[in-house]
Amino acid sequence: MVLIAATVCTKNGKVILSRQFVDMTKARIEGLLAAFPKLMTAGKQHTYVETDSVRYVYQPMEKLYMLLITTKASNILEDLETLRLFSKVIPEYSHSLDEKEIVENAFNLIFAFDEIVALGYRESVNLAQIKTFVEMDSHEEKVYQAVRQTQEREARQKMREKAKELQRQRMEASKRGGPSASMGGRSGGFSSDSFGSSGISSSSGGGGIGGGGGAPSIELDMKPVASKASAQKPASRNALKLGGKSKDVDSFVDQLKSEGEKIANLTPAASGAGGGAGSASSSAVAKAAAISADIHRESVHLKIEDKLVVRLGRDGGVQQFENSGLLTLRITDESLGRILLKLSNNDTQGLQLQTHPNVDKELFKTRSIIGLKNLAKPFPLNTDVGVLKWRFVSQDEAAIPLTINCWPSDNGEGGCDVNIEYELEASHLELQDVTILIPLPMNVQPTVGEYDGTFNFDARKHVLQWQIPIIDAANKLGSMEFSCNASIPGDFFPLQVSFVSKTTYAGINALDVVQVDGEASVKYSSESILIVEKYEIV
Repeated sequence: MVLIAATVCTKNGKVILSRQFVDMTKARIEGLLAAFPKLMTAGKQHTYVETDSVRYVYQPMEKLYMLLITTKASNILEDLETLRLFSKVIPEYSHSLDEKEIVENAFNLIFAFDEIVALGYRESVNLAQIKTFVEMDSHEEKVYQAVRQTQEREARQKMREKAKELQRQRMEASKRGGPSASMGGRSGGFSSDSFGSSGISSSSGGGGIGGGGGAPSIELDMKPVASKASAQKPASRNALKLGGKSKDVDSFVDQLKSEGEKIANLTPAASGAGGGAGSASSSAVAKAAAISADIHRESVHLKIEDKLVVRLGRDGGVQQFENSGLLTLRITDESLGRILLKLSNNDTQGLQLQTHPNVDKELFKTRSIIGLKNLAKPFPLNTDVGVLKWRFVSQDEAAIPLTINCWPSDNGEGGCDVNIEYELEASHLELQDVTILIPLPMNVQPTVGEYDGTFNFDARKHVLQWQIPIIDAANKLGSMEFSCNASIPGDFFPLQVSFVSKTTYAGINALDVVQVDGEASVKYSSESILIVEKYEIV
């Protein structure tokens, strides 16, 4: 086939997006597109319209048309198959099939169109491959990000230098009897270079675990001694606070901008609940938060959080498997700050374990006990302290906790019969609120036969939601059968899976919490949660 152009237009003929694949003048393409609505016949259903020179192959999508312009010599069956793939690509990048969404996602759609057709000829790709190719790394983007990070570092350095200068000026003014700008003496307090998430700072200069599950920065010296000057005279309301917003710092940034410096926005953006994992992973995170909110918490509370990232091939094989987790400790009673945490490690697959730098590594390696290097110091109060994290990566199919087999087959009538079955491989897990999202062709409603659990057909998103309340050792197997007209086997991939579990995949559990002095047991509460960041079969 020779594909001249692919276009998304309204039913009145207004062109929203068009991609040309062969060498042809703009006027000629515009003339062909303008002629299309005039060729439509009211009251009749068509899939294509022919003229003396070209063929229009189209498919309705709510208020829009997906239109392909091909030569008359092209194979109509190949044209229809290509049209079906174009129609499946659009909902992947546009949340709703309206003009505004199409325009906002125009570049992503054009990139996807280019992966389907090259120089007028169809490429041998499916929907999963198109998504992968469009999301591939760009050298230009990496260069841009590197330049942007350099600008951010330079801006932060200039802001720190300006802040130090302002602090020095206020201290000199205070000595001369001017307005006080005392910082309030603190030992072991936060610095402008404090560690990121779950980082713990101490007077000995210990490092922190970077990116450990989002726990806030904390310090071990929780009782700073204030200087006599600050005790006698309260700090001025205009005192400079590192990490907070200051009018002087803001004015300095504005001055840099006025001088032509390009300053990136340094305010961290709030991350989404699911990240790029889609609605399935967002739902799993919401369910995990609801489970966590119902747990009663003692003065000593432990949280063990496990996350899974799984990508499987439709014909078998593991493309990606990663399990990561974090153990956090929260203490709300000052008298229980000096404690030891005894753990049970039931891992049989070889987790990569890493303790926080302020935790005694030898004590953990020999006795599986979490304790500080300096046992005379307490853990921080009223904050989540990340003390242990782990990671496990594998390409072994035996590591997969839940296997799903999807078998679409041609029914000989232009459609497919689909059989899907699941099986729990990790029998120690109890999976709750399991949801399997199965993509469907546009404008096709499935006919569901036998099934376990419940199902829901979402016509707007063109997906079939299969829901199973609980999958455990007593309910390891389940299946569903359905059929779809006007479909091919590739229409039902990729499948997305979400679930939560109160049992972790890693097998790390708390045995006891005892005090450092005398090792008397301490009453504590704990919670374990396993969530899915991404689980798909492509």
